[in-house]
Formats: sequence, structure tokens, C-alpha cells
Amino acid sequence: MSIAIITGSSGLVGSEAVSYFASLGMEVVGIDNGMRAKFFGKSASTHWMTERLEREVPCFRHYEVDIRDSEGISRIFERYGDQIALVIHAAAQPSHDWAASDPITDFTVNANGTSVMLEATRRFAPNAVFIFMSTNKVYGDRPNYLPLVELETRWEIDPSHEYANGIPESLSIDSTLHSLFGASKVAADILVQEYGRYFGMKTACFRGGCLTGPNHSGTQLHGFLAYLMKCVVTGMPYTIFGYKGKQVRDNIHSADLIRAFHEFFKSPRSGEVYNIGGGRDSNCSMLEAISLSEKITGNQFNFKYVDENRRGDHIWWVSDLSRFQQHYPDWKISFDVSQILQEIYELNVERWGEACVI
Repeated sequence: MSIAIITGSSGLVGSEAVSYFASLGMEVVGIDNGMRAKFFGKSASTHWMTERLEREVPCFRHYEVDIRDSEGISRIFERYGDQIALVIHAAAQPSHDWAASDPITDFTVNANGTSVMLEATRRFAPNAVFIFMSTNKVYGDRPNYLPLVELETRWEIDPSHEYANGIPESLSIDSTLHSLFGASKVAADILVQEYGRYFGMKTACFRGGCLTGPNHSGTQLHGFLAYLMKCVVTGMPYTIFGYKGKQVRDNIHSADLIRAFHEFFKSPRSGEVYNIGGGRDSNCSMLEAISLSEKITGNQFNFKYVDENRRGDHIWWVSDLSRFQQHYPDWKISFDVSQILQEIYELNVERWGEACVI
């Protein structure tokens, strides 16, 4: 039986990948040490997901190992060796706000941890496909200098601009304010590309927009749609930071993302880079997401507005998906924002309600 190793296996992307690749008949090895709770507090813990995967996925084995632990990671890879067909590296410190509070931890998790995973793959499973969950923050704040137009509920790019269909991979990552999180992910991103090109490994960086879905343990500093819906359901206060609440994000359901991973796994390339998100099929502004959430729940949103935006935050981001779709024409987006929010609500409302009672 071929083996998939998945880091961050209890997080949004990792847990979706565990279930998906296990359903294909692969044995899945999950690596997750629960650091999300350290980053964002007890409410963001993914321990509930670890328990669920162990209970519901018979061919899943969980290792509570830090990805920075070279010896611990090497032992896992050595144990499975050339049976390893796929490595999905989704573990990360994912917040640019949090990174500024502890830059060393942010960098060692994101950059050093990726280096450890790449080297273990090269030593023990060099023929495995290596997929890295990167981020659009590698482009820094450069998208904010695009010609944007203010509409009633959103910012939008000038329709005559070459990026009207979304931002491509050719956008420069140089001479821009990245945030410390963006810088640590750039380092990891470049390493993944280099292991592909220099060593001939089958690697890809997927530079995600907003990744979302019902398995997301959303928190104020990370997990836009999931946290917003949680606040609408529970009445917790929410803060909108700047841009009049008209900032736009494309949102990709974790299931659509994992199907993209599968397409790459079936026909891998070396040192590839793809912008991946909801694209033109699935995007919204903050104001639009609030309106949809209120309509789904019947609740009124409890929020305040702060005029100062988060430093380096994007005003408008929509991914151009054409490069990936040219390479893998069978893949397309299947969930839009309203469907994603509805699913987040239906699959979490009971759990959130119980948390409020406790």
C-alpha cells in the first residue's frame, strides 16, 4: 500500500487531505503537534479533529512530532521509506499578525520546518511527490498598487487591466513589504522550487488565497470565513480592519484545493508554482461576506470598524487560475462563497452552540 505523509494533518488542509487520500486506498501518516492552540489559543485547537480522524479513518496513523525536529521526522520517513508516494506539507505558522509577535518561531516553523521535510523526502523517498502549501503573501503588498476602483460593496480591479481575470504567478515578489510571515513563507517557497529544479524532485508550491471550509478552526488572526461565521452564530464581537470593509479575497474550499493536489499527484512536474484560490468563481469582500452570513443565520452581526488596516494587508486579491488549469484541464472550482458559508454554518452551528453553553 502506498503512503501519503501529511503535515498539519489536523488543520483545515491537512484533515481534508487525510480523508481524501485515505478514500483512494492510501495509508496516511499524519504529523501534527497541535501548535495552532499555542499560536491562537485554546479555541483554535485542532485536537478535536485529531480525535475525529483517528476514530473515522482506519488507515490513518498520527504522530505528534514538531516539523523542526529533524531526528524525529527522519525516523518517520526512514520507517516508511520508498513506500512514501506523496508528501503534503501543510503545517505552518499561518498568520502575518502573529509572526510579528515572535519572528523566530515563525521563521523556524515555516522555513526551517520546510527544509527538514524536504531533506527527509530527498533522503528516504526521493521519488515521492512533494506538495507545499504556500501563500499569496509571498507577493507582499504589491497587489495594493494595482489600479483599483471603489464600488458600493467592494474594491475591484480596473476591468481593462491585464490582471482583470486574477493575479498571475509572474507578479514580482521583490521590493515589496511582505510581513515577517510572508518572508518566512518566501524562504520555504524558494526551497521547495529549488529541490525540484536542483535535485530533480517532483515538487510544487501552491500559493493559496483564503483557504476555507467546515473543518477550519477559525480565529481572529487566521481563518476569515470560518471565524466570521462563528462570530455571527455566537454573537462574539468582530473587528473589521480598514479599507471600509470592502477588501476582497478569493476563497477556495479545502475540498477543491485537495482535488487540485490530486491532479498534480497524478501527473507531477518539478519546481512548479501555482496561484490557487477561488479565482473569479469564488470571491467576496468583507461586507459581502457579512451580508451572506446574516442571511444564512438570521442573526445580526456584532462588529466594530477600525479605520487602520493591518500592515501589508491586501486590498484586493483574486487568483488567476489559468496556469494550473492549462496544466490540469480536468480541474475546476466547485464551491462558491455562498455554498462555503452555508456548509460552514450547517456543520459547525451545533458545536459552536455547545461551546457557548460550556
